[in-house]
Amino acid sequence: MNTIIEKFKTLRLRNCAKNIESIIEQANHKNLSPLQAIERLIDIEIEERDKARMVLRFKQSGLDTKVTIDQFDFNYHKSRQAQKSIILNLMDLEFIEKKKDIIMIGNPGTGKSYLAKCIAFAATQAGIKTLFTTAMDMINHLIAAEADHNLLKKLKYYQSPDTLVVDEIGYLPLGQQGSNLIFQVISARHEKKSTMITTNLPFAQWGNIFDSTTVATAIADRLVYNSDILVLEGPSYRKRN
Repeated sequence: MNTIIEKFKTLRLRNCAKNIESIIEQANHKNLSPLQAIERLIDIEIEERDKARMVLRFKQSGLDTKVTIDQFDFNYHKSRQAQKSIILNLMDLEFIEKKKDIIMIGNPGTGKSYLAKCIAFAATQAGIKTLFTTAMDMINHLIAAEADHNLLKKLKYYQSPDTLVVDEIGYLPLGQQGSNLIFQVISARHEKKSTMITTNLPFAQWGNIFDSTTVATAIADRLVYNSDILVLEGPSYRKRN
């Protein structure tokens, strides 16, 4: 038995090594066939690896809370009700496999960030490599990396996740350097990875965010090309009381 356990460990089948004795006891007690016992052992290994993957994906995601869609009040405003089926379909995460982008537009407090976090958390629980960041945090990290001559490494950090959520675009102007850096991220991900954007400004006003209308148009064109766009309206949900 010890030899088999050590071989499991060598193969990095730690859960098999941990559970083989209890599975053999079950097999003897319940008259399981050798194949049934092996299958149960493998199932345990797969289940535990899936759990570990979900924990790792959440840890890597940058999310600070585990937010779920069942807490989202669809009845708060008619724009939420009108787009309920679209929102729930996004929770299936097929858009990530299709490398589609998602753009959520609306005033502060209308639920953009909450929905983005719901989708991002669901992605981590599906074992999908996910990163959630605000626009300014991403820009500040990229600017710092450029100053430290590590820009390529940091760009890859934002380009590699299967889904990247960039929250709060539009609250502050990004300047020439910030606009160029975010353009590099969006361009590298275009048609290769899924990007989700939340913004308080419609596309017509993106020239106020980015350094020039040319850069704003180039970024918007790439995001709109293969995307779902949700417009959330109404007063701030945070001020409902």
